[in-house]
Amino acid sequence: MTPVGPGRLRVTGAGDGAVEIVEYTDPACPWAWGSEPAFRRLRTLTAGRVRWRRVFGILFDEDDDPPPDPAAETAWYSRYVADIARHTRAPYAHRLRWVAATSRPASLAAKAAERQGATAAERVLRRLRETTFVLGTPADTAERVLSALAGLDGVDVGRLGAEMAEPVVAAVRRDHAEARAPVPEARAFHGPGPHGTGVKETHDGVRYALPTLVFSGPGGRVAAPGWRSMAEYTVALRTVAPGHRWEAPLTGAGEALAEHRSLTGPDLSLLTGGAAPPPWAVRVETAGGPLWLHPDEAATHPALTAPELKTPRS
Repeated sequence: MTPVGPGRLRVTGAGDGAVEIVEYTDPACPWAWGSEPAFRRLRTLTAGRVRWRRVFGILFDEDDDPPPDPAAETAWYSRYVADIARHTRAPYAHRLRWVAATSRPASLAAKAAERQGATAAERVLRRLRETTFVLGTPADTAERVLSALAGLDGVDVGRLGAEMAEPVVAAVRRDHAEARAPVPEARAFHGPGPHGTGVKETHDGVRYALPTLVFSGPGGRVAAPGWRSMAEYTVALRTVAPGHRWEAPLTGAGEALAEHRSLTGPDLSLLTGGAAPPPWAVRVETAGGPLWLHPDEAATHPALTAPELKTPRS
């Protein structure tokens, strides 16, 4: 397969005829946060025709050594997130209060939310991402997770909290292991930055670069590591599923906000073609541009309900 955009997508032999996308991600990953607009558009293109499975790679784990200087680490990581946001155009917090001690509680909550259906899964993961990249207060404990999710429409938070244990713990443990067994196509990936390789070294081996999408279908398997363009994802999809038409109309801004409840500028660009947000959207300011919330989302969103975190709105 020929290179597309900034990287080279690798393709190998055919699968069983079904089309599947496996998403390797983490709630605290800034590149995954910046990739959400493309992933949302890709889900629209593939709705009802592709199995989409999410695997949590655990970017920050509970047994990681604590930093010797938490304030210095937070300052450095805040600059790192801002640099990534300038590349992806994603919002980022005015002030990062701390670096997540672990992303395992948020991953457990996101995995538990899948048991309540696709809508709950998307809303929970989005809200948890926003604790870091909009609020600057990562949900890195079970208490912070449940506080951030309180009142979230369409989610039974009480049930979710009760299910952040077995068998969800075992499922996330399997995700952790799967993320550290990259397919050959990811290991072989090489291209220009910012994601020049498809895997990252860890203390006990390697894991997928986050995020990574692995496409499988009758045309073979393609690994798309890191932050990639929508054009690259579309080429990967057409490669593994030749002969299929992968098209979907753009949606109106009001329809997009009603479905997703939270939109960034890049979301509006990819989902609507660049339409302005609806006049009834609630605007939340960040250092990287506005976030627009559906009024039902705004009613319980920590950016607007927690006094110490309130940001300007219009």
